[in-house]
Amino acid sequence: MQSAALAEASGGAFTAPTAVASTPAVVQPPTGPFDSAKLRATLDATRDAGMYGLFSAAQDGSTGWNGASGVADVRTGRPVTPGMRQRIGSITKSFLATAILQQVEKGRIDLDAPVGRYLPNLFPVRPGKQVTVRMLLNHTSGIGDYVLTAFPSLKALSSKSLDEYRFRYIPPEQLIEWGLQAPRTGEPGERWSYSNTNYIIAGRLLEKVTGTTAEEYINRHVIAKAGLKETYFPSGPRIAGPHPRMYLSLYQSIKPPRDYSTFNMSWAWTAGALVSTTNDLNRFYRKLLTGGLIGKAALGEMQRTVPAKDADGNLLMNYGLGIYSLDLPCGTFWGHDGIVFGGGTQSLSSAGGERQVSVAFNLTMYQQLDANGMPVPHPIDSALAAHVVEALCGSRPAARPEEPQRPVQLLPLQLARAGR
Repeated sequence: MQSAALAEASGGAFTAPTAVASTPAVVQPPTGPFDSAKLRATLDATRDAGMYGLFSAAQDGSTGWNGASGVADVRTGRPVTPGMRQRIGSITKSFLATAILQQVEKGRIDLDAPVGRYLPNLFPVRPGKQVTVRMLLNHTSGIGDYVLTAFPSLKALSSKSLDEYRFRYIPPEQLIEWGLQAPRTGEPGERWSYSNTNYIIAGRLLEKVTGTTAEEYINRHVIAKAGLKETYFPSGPRIAGPHPRMYLSLYQSIKPPRDYSTFNMSWAWTAGALVSTTNDLNRFYRKLLTGGLIGKAALGEMQRTVPAKDADGNLLMNYGLGIYSLDLPCGTFWGHDGIVFGGGTQSLSSAGGERQVSVAFNLTMYQQLDANGMPVPHPIDSALAAHVVEALCGSRPAARPEEPQRPVQLLPLQLARAGR
């Protein structure tokens, strides 16, 4: 069971209470290329499958759609509404990678230089294979993850550490130390293995070359440049503005699931601390993929991928620099997902930035575990995938109709994390 108890894995079987099942979807008027009835139905189907609440935004050029279904607060029945704020977890990595690539464009960072060139105290330059900046960003460094050291009770599927350390501040140096002390997952460049430590180190690297805090740089040169109005690094444990409560089931070890929307996110920092909205996320990826944040050459580097496989060698996705690609029935889409304690988000965009969807939900680790400690597919998973595919593909013809259809696996990082 230990491998599936990672802090950022999501999933879990849970039957929604009647209050959730009876709450109608909230949807803005249908516009343009989106089938509002189908989008509303897929949101409701995800709620009916057991999700407490979820909200979604889809965009195609100047045409948008927003909807929500279920409850933001199980106790009071307060409904989820479009535009709520959400902890976006590892989608933060796309923001940091964008910032790093801006510095690459300025000639201040070389993607293939050893990290020790910039952080010699952490990585003394020695003979032999070195961890490079690129390896940090595409998770091929071989550096282990710190999360199970930060929250050790998760190894036993216990929430004890989460409850004890809800308000604890953890400095980045401590996170890095824990990660470097964790068992290595391979030699530098050998294979892909997801690790939050990579992006904490990259955050420190950004600070070293810019002379400012990572938060300040990303706020000014990524968030503001993209025109995002509701995306920010939280300064305390509470989310400012309207937001859902965020419920963690921890694979049914927490009954009923507990709210962790109030939490000190220093444990995730530049690997996963941002708060945003679904509309802001769509705007971010549209701006990124259309050249509004980095140039064509830098975007090409970001989209140079390595195969990301699970413990059994099955391909989950192709991972670039803080962004990955997924093949859907109507083509290839780019983005990222993020899972924190109780909250999950998926954001995807067409390669040319024409069409996006972002969906956020407030119950995680809802699946049961099999004998190997891996999440068992749950009806929520297929319902959520159906919503995303409807938003991105809609009535458009499939790009490759001759290929046999296969189930769409969203949130691929949850499987990668669980399989460690």
